Amino acid sequence: MRLSTREAAERIGVSRNTLLRWFREGRVEDVRRDRNGWRFFNPEDVAKIKAYAERQSPPPTRTPAVAALGVTP
Repeated sequence: MRLSTREAAERIGVSRNTLLRWFREGRVEDVRRDRNGWRFFNPEDVAKIKAYAERQSPPPTRTPAVAALGVTP
């Protein structure tokens, strides 16, 4: 399965612009390109980049004060 940059960004949970910035800044390894120079992603590429994204912004956790009140953030 080949995914476009937009499709990969959606599956990773970031914007297309963020994904492209990570490539420019060398934060993640660039992926293969087709003969026209367009990036294409396979499931392994998406999994690696998603793991990086999760390390950058871990999911929000409930604070004890909020949990005690029974309020969902």
